[in-house]
Amino acid sequence: MASTVLVGTQWGDEGKGKICDLIASEFDAVVRYQGGNNAGHTIVVDDKKYGLHQVPSGIMYPDCLSVIGNGCVVNPAVLLEEIDMFERDGISTANLKVSGNAHVIMPYHMALDGAFEARLGTAHIGTTKRGIGPCYQHKMERIGLRMQDLLDEAVFREKLERALAKVNPELEFIYQLPTYTVDEICASYLPMAERLRPYICEAGILLNELVAAGKSILFEGAQATLLDIDHGTYPFVTSSNCTAGGAVTGSGVGMKHIDRVLGIMKAYITRVGSGPMPTELAYESEAGHTLTEVGAEYGVTTGRRRRCGWFDGVIARYAAQVNGLTDIALTKLDVLSVFDTIKVCTAYDCNGVRYTSLPEHQASFAAAVPVYTELPGWNCDISQCKTFEELPQAAQDYVHFIEELTNTQISFVAVGPEREQTIVRSWAYQ
Repeated sequence: MASTVLVGTQWGDEGKGKICDLIASEFDAVVRYQGGNNAGHTIVVDDKKYGLHQVPSGIMYPDCLSVIGNGCVVNPAVLLEEIDMFERDGISTANLKVSGNAHVIMPYHMALDGAFEARLGTAHIGTTKRGIGPCYQHKMERIGLRMQDLLDEAVFREKLERALAKVNPELEFIYQLPTYTVDEICASYLPMAERLRPYICEAGILLNELVAAGKSILFEGAQATLLDIDHGTYPFVTSSNCTAGGAVTGSGVGMKHIDRVLGIMKAYITRVGSGPMPTELAYESEAGHTLTEVGAEYGVTTGRRRRCGWFDGVIARYAAQVNGLTDIALTKLDVLSVFDTIKVCTAYDCNGVRYTSLPEHQASFAAAVPVYTELPGWNCDISQCKTFEELPQAAQDYVHFIEELTNTQISFVAVGPEREQTIVRSWAYQ
């Protein structure tokens, strides 16, 4: 049976949760392989919205195993809030599993995150201040605590004492913030550990047993390509590998078992946080409409208004290459229905040099001026279209134009937020 990586191809918020939810029923397991509760996936089921921050999108399907992989970082309180939310609505979490090797977000991680952002001032990264970066930092420093450590109080206390020996002086003397004791953290975290105990497992072994049994796995990225710590627009990135390669390191499943990489692209571009964005539009656009309002572009996790811009074909080509995309799901095409003319960036001018691929140097990208191709809009409601042929010709042409830019097939076209508002063009999966 084939397995697939589902990956965001822009700066996030492309609709990964919607597409994951749409196809999850075809898989035996859905694995989230990176990130923490700094990311949010929105799923709409029976007119009810669920904002997921820790739990994989496959939770909506009782026969699908939902796994938080070792590449993730976990805030136990947030995870329990989501578990309680689903259980209240009659959605079982019995098939939820959490890797014992996933690292735990501690209260001092959140304190450090906010303090460092404040110290950066106008040069801030734009993090969610959820403690994600410091948690990954401590993982690399080998003073992080993992989910498995929560299950043994003696081990947890010993490792926590070692971590606090480094963290407390930093909090006190660099940031003038309150410090933490082992006892106060244990008082809040150990009761949560007991509630989470049934969910914690050796996820890598579990997943490889599924593969050996011929089962299929959907690997779900939390953020997106341009936020990848290695391949994104550094330093305005997250702290983990969001690209398709992260599915291997973040789950423990070998790359030979992955057959397909589905890239999620929004029909325009959005970004939350700081950093360059060549096609960004002013909040009040020259077209008389705002992508922000028409597309309801506000963050699931933070509520922050997203920066919006025309589709960036340079980024799309780059994402297709670095992820090895086999297919694309194009989302929120309906949002563009209000525009008479739609622009697509096909190249950059950077200090007199024309780029059709992403500039390697940060300074060049920061100076990029988009080169646009203008396409006609369709000026009609497409939210009820069920097949690709029902779309107006201008909308079909827009989809074909993006396929040519990326040299990748668009298998899904989303024309609204509901699960059924997705046109399936080609998804001969098995």
